[in-house]
Amino acid sequence: MKNIAIVGAGFSGAVIARQLAEVGCQVSVFDGRSHIAGNCHTERDAQTGVMVHSYGPHIFHTNNEKVWKYVQQFDEFLPFINRVKAIYNDRIYSLPINLMTINSFFGKTFSPAEAAAFMAELGDASITDPQTFEEQALRFVGKDLYEAFLKGYTLKQWGLHPSALPASILKRLPVRFNYDDNYYASKFQGMPVHGYTHIVKGILDHVNITVHLDSVFARSSAANYDHVFYSGPIDAWFEFSHGRLGYRTLDFEVERHTGDYQGNAVINYCNEDVPYTRISEHKHFAPWEEHEQTLIYKEHSRLCEEADIPYYPIRLVQDKALLTQYVTLARNEPNTTFVGRLGTYRYLDMHVTIAEALDVAERYLGLDKGQSMPAFNVDPLG
Repeated sequence: MKNIAIVGAGFSGAVIARQLAEVGCQVSVFDGRSHIAGNCHTERDAQTGVMVHSYGPHIFHTNNEKVWKYVQQFDEFLPFINRVKAIYNDRIYSLPINLMTINSFFGKTFSPAEAAAFMAELGDASITDPQTFEEQALRFVGKDLYEAFLKGYTLKQWGLHPSALPASILKRLPVRFNYDDNYYASKFQGMPVHGYTHIVKGILDHVNITVHLDSVFARSSAANYDHVFYSGPIDAWFEFSHGRLGYRTLDFEVERHTGDYQGNAVINYCNEDVPYTRISEHKHFAPWEEHEQTLIYKEHSRLCEEADIPYYPIRLVQDKALLTQYVTLARNEPNTTFVGRLGTYRYLDMHVTIAEALDVAERYLGLDKGQSMPAFNVDPLG
């Protein structure tokens, strides 16, 4: 029987804890916050009755059937399609860029084939090997759509000009030549009826799991356990000995109103002179519920400071150089595995977090006697 410590009560920590507890390990889960579920935490707003995504919108989507079946053990998921809208110069459009967006923006009535030909002409064909976010956007959607939907939003979200960001942040820019406005292309999409905290609570509900909230786990305590799975910030584990990794954090301007504020769950505000990046109206994340009042979040992005909650790893050149130093330290750390978004300094969707946690637990349980668990199940430098 192993004595295991899990640092962090989000999806990474909870899933690993449950998998190990089910085979007889004694698992202690520690979290510095007063609640479980990390940044996926949900709770009812006392005034409006709306289920609030406390740290911003989380929409569950995946192509991984194993993960989809796993989460459904702990709550019923009802259909939810994220249909994002965008406001630019006082007009509203549909995202991702699709046939409706193209026709509305340019005042056209293109067919799919006509729109594809039009977009091919808009893209800057002289950019053969895009290196920056800006070059990637100009190559595939052209100057007008880039400036409308990507430039201002990105400046606000990342605090940097798109020419200073790597092309990898944009990765693959979806442009659809039909009227499909489903933000995700995942096979399985939905929203838990009782919220994400309900799911994490169910995962942690096991006789072999003890949860300690408002509890910061000291690195020196690791010696008391057979193994530690750490999902906090990797630089914090080493007391920021090489410096702090860069993150963006979010501030939420909360408002309550009567009725329906914007008629949609998420609307992006793409003009740079609008201080927030988007407004989320939380009752629309549960369209099967009815509420007379409503609650909105105006979302502001800024550089994460020492006392802030880290959201998005920046991963610029200097950050990856710093990360390399922490990865070296981590690989020499005895009986400790770094997991999750903060532990590996990567942006991860919920379904990826869960899949990786299941893999980590399976790998640990599959070790032969005398073998040691590596510091990382996935290369954070990749």
